[in-house]
Amino acid sequence: MARQPYLIEFVRVGKTVKVSAIDPVTMIEVSMVGPANAGPETLKRNAVRKLEYVIEKKRREAEARERGLKA
Repeated sequence: MARQPYLIEFVRVGKTVKVSAIDPVTMIEVSMVGPANAGPETLKRNAVRKLEYVIEKKRREAEARERGLKA
């Protein structure tokens, strides 16, 4: 899947960071929590991977529904 300009938000909570990634086209949002010392690029990369996984999963489910199959 081609990478798009996703919206990324970091919120530090003690020794952890909550990272939210949002696709502005589909309005799909995912969140994850990681250690604050992991570094922003690592946290961002993992959040984007999760977002792309969820987008692809929802796309496959929609295609299956169109074909009359249960996902």
